[in-house]
Amino acid sequence: MSVAGVPAARTALVTGASRGIGRAIAVGLAARGVSVGLVARDRNRLDDVVAECRAQGATAVGVTADVTDHDDVAAAVSALAGGLDRIDLLVNNAGVIEAVEQPFLDTDVEETWRVVEVNVRGPLLVTHAVLPVMLAGGGGRVVNLNSGLGFRSAEIYTGYAVSKGALARFTGLLDLQYRSRGVRAFDLAPGHVETEMTTAMPMHAGRTSWTAPSDVVDLVAAIGDGILDDLGGRFFRAGTDTPASLLALRDDILAHDARALRLPTAGPDDPLS
Repeated sequence: MSVAGVPAARTALVTGASRGIGRAIAVGLAARGVSVGLVARDRNRLDDVVAECRAQGATAVGVTADVTDHDDVAAAVSALAGGLDRIDLLVNNAGVIEAVEQPFLDTDVEETWRVVEVNVRGPLLVTHAVLPVMLAGGGGRVVNLNSGLGFRSAEIYTGYAVSKGALARFTGLLDLQYRSRGVRAFDLAPGHVETEMTTAMPMHAGRTSWTAPSDVVDLVAAIGDGILDDLGGRFFRAGTDTPASLLALRDDILAHDARALRLPTAGPDDPLS
């Protein structure tokens, strides 16, 4: 079920790789024999993760960059593509959320925009730089770390929700525009992984049940292996979905055009149908 002629990923680029979910994905892929290129802003933490990946026996290269800076991204991708020889899998993980849980009018619009910029401009710049490398190698897969807040309205985290909704649209566009050239794109919500970011969020105060980082890694690895290619352009959630459960739902998802950003209509008589 993989994209015709596109083999399982041998190399991956992961942004926001110095901590949290990005670190777990990088180390998890390395443990599966995937060579990894890592991008983050914190040099010391990044070096630690590079060492962890190499301890798994994998090739690992780390480059510091701000994903919202065009020149930083271009230089980082060029360096990593040279160090890895190719990029088969891109994981756009780097992201931020507002510091305070407030409705829109109570927030600083500049803070809201900062969140949108990191979470949307970052993946746009990184993907724009990686895609030519990926296409030159015959294709590949892009994973955008998304959230359920990108698909439903909420009373808080305006910038975060807006950014993830925009990211979902980007995923669908990317998959549609480049699938004929061997590229698939996916939205992956990591669930509630216990990280520095999530534990600082009041909405998770007192939470005792967390999504295992290995659940996220399993889905990223399955995407990289190509077994979920038929579901390109769609939304998965770690901790709820597994590769096996998604394959079991495959026909229903495709038949109902489900798991994607769509405008529901009122039925066959709705003029928007």
